[in-house]
Amino acid sequence: MRTLTLVIEEHQSGRTIKSLLAGELRMSESLIRRIKLRETGILLNGERAFTTAIVHPGDVLTAEIGDAPDAPRPRPMSAPLTVLYEDQDIFILNKPAGIAVHQSDRDPEELTLENALSAYLPPDCIPHPVSRLDRGTTGIITFAKNGYMHELLRRMLHTPGFEREYRGVAAGIVRPAKGEITLPIGFAEGSTYQRAVQPGGAPSRTEYEALAYANGVTLLRLIPHTGRTHQLRVHMAALGFPLVGDWLYGTRDVRIARPALHSFALRLTHPLTGEQLRLEAPLPEDMAALLRER
Repeated sequence: MRTLTLVIEEHQSGRTIKSLLAGELRMSESLIRRIKLRETGILLNGERAFTTAIVHPGDVLTAEIGDAPDAPRPRPMSAPLTVLYEDQDIFILNKPAGIAVHQSDRDPEELTLENALSAYLPPDCIPHPVSRLDRGTTGIITFAKNGYMHELLRRMLHTPGFEREYRGVAAGIVRPAKGEITLPIGFAEGSTYQRAVQPGGAPSRTEYEALAYANGVTLLRLIPHTGRTHQLRVHMAALGFPLVGDWLYGTRDVRIARPALHSFALRLTHPLTGEQLRLEAPLPEDMAALLRER
């Protein structure tokens, strides 16, 4: 079981265990409630302790941050994975096209990234996707190996500590070449899946910049400052430049079998170590081919 250990210093003396878990370790109320029910969930100097206990200098506080042994876990299904980064708490990979992130109740036999990671990770680790990528979208995606790290990373999304940058290939010559789209996004009328720009939709913000033009298409740098479903696809379509191959918000294209969208770069400050992670995933071949001079 993954645990964190805190040796109490002089300035922390007199505080309660709960105060330290919530403050120094940034645990949520719900997580503290869950782990304190475990026999070894919260230990003070090796003994089970109440969260109201007062600590003193030199005390050793230990808290389990791993998921409970009986927590639901996706069925393991082996598949090749391209690992970009891994430590005790975080797993970052380069997602291929054509695979979903989440296990589906509608088709439990379908291979997803959750299933593949369940086969890759030790039995006491449960993969928690921090964000999602559409089935057709490629590139960098981050998973937490436990619920504690999942909470920390989710809080960091769309902050300077967790920045994602995409590449997209849009149909047409995008003008202006640089800008910001702030159109609100909601469900398309009569649909429970498709999104659309809606006056009463959720606030949404996308930054874009044209990087190259070729063959009547534009390579774009895209930065989502909010996390709405299909945000980049909807915003580019609303601008009049849908992504090439986007059958839902544009038109199908024989040159590519999916929307031309790729999660290209991640800049992440590790929540526990403070390490600055800088990762990139090269543009996939099907998108690169759209830009080659013919």
